[in-house]
Amino acid sequence: MQTPPLPRSSRPRIGIPVRLSSSADPDPRVAEANALFDYIVELVRDGGGEPVLLTAPGETLEALDGVVLPGGGDLDPRLYGEEPGDACYDVSHGQDELDLAVARRSIDAGLPVLGICRGHQLLNVLYGGTLIQDMDPGTVPHREAEPVHGAGPWAWHEVEMQGGSKVAGLYGGLGNGGRGTSAAGVTVKIASGHHQSVARVAAGLVVTAVAEDGTVEALEDPERWVASVQWHPEALELPAEERLAPFLAFVEVCRRSLRA
Repeated sequence: MQTPPLPRSSRPRIGIPVRLSSSADPDPRVAEANALFDYIVELVRDGGGEPVLLTAPGETLEALDGVVLPGGGDLDPRLYGEEPGDACYDVSHGQDELDLAVARRSIDAGLPVLGICRGHQLLNVLYGGTLIQDMDPGTVPHREAEPVHGAGPWAWHEVEMQGGSKVAGLYGGLGNGGRGTSAAGVTVKIASGHHQSVARVAAGLVVTAVAEDGTVEALEDPERWVASVQWHPEALELPAEERLAPFLAFVEVCRRSLRA
């Protein structure tokens, strides 16, 4: 589902740090993450933004109007004071350096920032929180039970987003559309595919969505437009309207924040 083309001058420029790992990596999760990156770029464009691919930690952000931090491999646990366990995959110092630099500098510049999956975890670590390196199986499925890579590697469950939160606002344009709404918030069925999650929530962030098993599904900074989700709103298996909605809304946030 695509929006009508907009004049270049009306398209907010949305920075997205590139993925540095090759899709030829023997771990199929790397190619999956790279495909999801491409979907995010497409959805930012379809939502009315101009994607700007960021390739270096020191790259200028002055012309940007917002940033999306996409998914990918695991952060180096040393960033939050732990030694890497055997379950960690695709740990890349270069990727961590790029993503953290873009996130830190974007926040310092007052740009709207949206984190997705790894981006959600990265923001928690950047703010001083920690991660669970490998989740134990629980009552809510957060990844496919039997990996069938290349065929939609998702577990599916519902998440209720806190009413009035930034993340709920990203889905506010959907209406009921088969999804429950209440005074407490907005409920959506999400595509989940992660083996790590937030452990200690960083000071300066608040939790705005939690799974039934207590997994932190969304975070935000109450002082800035910085928000993140653990799930994958870009998943191809979702209805087209639901895929586009959060990106359309985030582009509008960035449009309202355009600097003179």
